[in-house]
Amino acid sequence: MNAPKTLFSIIDSPTHPNFSSLYKNAGIEEEIINSMRRAIGQLKRQSPDYIVAEFSYAYSSNYSAIHTSNLDVLLHSLKRYSPETKVIVLVNRDELEYVDHIRELFPLHAILSYPVNKGEVRELLQQTA
Repeated sequence: MNAPKTLFSIIDSPTHPNFSSLYKNAGIEEEIINSMRRAIGQLKRQSPDYIVAEFSYAYSSNYSAIHTSNLDVLLHSLKRYSPETKVIVLVNRDELEYVDHIRELFPLHAILSYPVNKGEVRELLQQTA
């Protein structure tokens, strides 16, 4: 018997859609994580099949010279701890142009711009089933 697939929903803002019922119906165990720091800590203990996370561009932070977004450290950690994890990035349309830089550096399963609908996510999960 195969182990159930796992998914980390990394929720950084209220705009993150709640697709818990979709994941459950697809036989995927969802773990809701409320910060990147916690997600990286959990990644060291568990290798998820999927991560769904929001992209936030680092417009002007102390780290903007080094980091492009809130996802940089997480994606670097994936290379070490869970390179097979499929990452689905959710992004506001006005920040869509900045995701290309991340895509050049890291493999992303998909980039979905808001508003994201269940059908798009369902299709992505079925592609890799």
